[in-house]
Amino acid sequence: MVESSEEASAAGPSRRRVTAVMASGLVGAVYTAGMPAARAAERHTATGRRHPAHHDVLFVSAHPDDEAGNLSTFGLWRERRGLRTGVVTITRGEGGGNAVGPEEGAPLGMLREDEERSAIALAGIENVFYLDKPDFWYTLSAPLTERIWHEQDTLERMVRLFRMTTPHTVVTMDPRPFNQHGGHQMSARLAIEAFFLAGDHEAFPDQLTCEGLKPWRPRRLLAQNYGFSDLLGPDAAKERHTDPDTGLPVVGVWSGHTSREHGKSWAQVERDASRMYRTQGWAAMPPEVPTDPEKLGSDWFSVLAERGRIVKARVRDQGELRPVYAEFREWTRQVGLPWLANNSQPDYPGAPSTTVPEVDVAPVLNGVEGEGEYPGPELRLRHWEGDEVGDADCSATAKMSRHGDDLFVLVTVTDDREGTRLDKEDAKRHWRTDSVEIALDPRGNGDDTAVTFKTGIFPFTAGDGGPAAERDADNRQGPAEKTAPGMRVAAEVSEPFRGYTVEAKIPLGELPAAADPERFAANILVYDSDTQDKTGQTRLAWSPFGSAQADPYVWGTARLEGYTPPADRPTVPVDAEIPTEAARSEDSPASVAQARRTGIPIAGGPRPCKPH
Repeated sequence: MVESSEEASAAGPSRRRVTAVMASGLVGAVYTAGMPAARAAERHTATGRRHPAHHDVLFVSAHPDDEAGNLSTFGLWRERRGLRTGVVTITRGEGGGNAVGPEEGAPLGMLREDEERSAIALAGIENVFYLDKPDFWYTLSAPLTERIWHEQDTLERMVRLFRMTTPHTVVTMDPRPFNQHGGHQMSARLAIEAFFLAGDHEAFPDQLTCEGLKPWRPRRLLAQNYGFSDLLGPDAAKERHTDPDTGLPVVGVWSGHTSREHGKSWAQVERDASRMYRTQGWAAMPPEVPTDPEKLGSDWFSVLAERGRIVKARVRDQGELRPVYAEFREWTRQVGLPWLANNSQPDYPGAPSTTVPEVDVAPVLNGVEGEGEYPGPELRLRHWEGDEVGDADCSATAKMSRHGDDLFVLVTVTDDREGTRLDKEDAKRHWRTDSVEIALDPRGNGDDTAVTFKTGIFPFTAGDGGPAAERDADNRQGPAEKTAPGMRVAAEVSEPFRGYTVEAKIPLGELPAAADPERFAANILVYDSDTQDKTGQTRLAWSPFGSAQADPYVWGTARLEGYTPPADRPTVPVDAEIPTEAARSEDSPASVAQARRTGIPIAGGPRPCKPH
């Protein structure tokens, strides 16, 4: 049951008081003060009609498409219970890929807004509230995302939206850090904090004294939980479930219920909607879902708060934590939900290691292994993500060597089918087609890829354009000729197509810091596409665990035999160049029209100050 609440007169701590109040154990008493026992009435206008700003449920996320996996739930709630859902999307996904064209940055963001609005309409959702924050490359770092989003400003906008939309239930993403987009983590953190702060008179007081808003305390807080996706059939959601890590209760909403409006299962409606996110390559999803009810799953949510009270669980502290996980544990303690950090750091397997030999003569860069060019060990790349296939479909090995200040990498790929040949001008977002990625952490101690060098290499481009290279999601992004001018690549593609070899020369001086010869870390990855729709099917990696391309904790050690970096090279990585271009709501006719319809300013901005 989705609960509602009246505004609370003493609804909770301001951001400055989060730690003290939540940690004191007074959360339940503070947040339930003044709340009636019965379900509160919806907000209505003076004429008795539902207020256009009110939403029963608010879903908070980072990107267009983050709600896609829960549209069956929101559609069912609307049809069966009359619940109106709104979506808060912090960015427009400008940093993602584009499977339908060359647009990126703000133009891509506008495309993704159109897709999102079309998709959610199938679930009866009318309104998306964009906060106009920039989406940059794929990172696992919530702190890095926090810095780019100007966290306090984003939180203030979100609290304002909560107070204006007066939701009974807030649904958000999973805040836990492992193997998850930093934007997803940060959107969940902000939603959790806003859930508590929206009812606090001391939080962002100008919204109350100047803008005329009132505190509002939602009743229920849910977070997406994908750990139960293997439970199928209508009975699974009827049973009691507990998250094995956090100890929190988990509730499910079965996707197999039939929609009266659409005449098909909500799972099928959700699939129809998902295929509308075309820029993400989701149009390639199978158009039909199973018709057997026992093969349909549920949407699962951890219950973080119920009836205005935090749902508590046992805290199980882990021992020594790496920095990313220690920072997350500290945040959970500050907001009074320390059990969210239970088992947050996975049991990382031992990372592979190798030695990169020094060679007297530099390899000839031609995509062919010459005698004596790569005397070191052959590194086998193993299945990491996607379809598990035979060696003839996709398999790969890699070798490395060093000559002077240059690192050489040779990757040999067996592949049975050629992916899309992109135009050379579109040689970016390399995971869309056949490609090789080389990821290097020069100091071997990076917590995220902002301090690393990552290059994606296309073995072929359209019109026999030859190979191309770019940098993505690292210290500096863009075409290799601009971001790593000393880098060179070559490729040999078999004819008829049975695979390819990529060879790269990477000057160690192009890395964001001096290479530590004993701790130098690397991962080598292959992306395999067997289609012409700019989607991939199989991924391999030298060190295949979690987000193998984005988590430097996973990467293997590649000791640089006999190497000493120049004395004047920095040992602290230079600051990363992070794109901050964002599409603006003021340029979106749909967002402007929505603001007029609901009375909620675009981008969660302030209302005009009312005269005293």
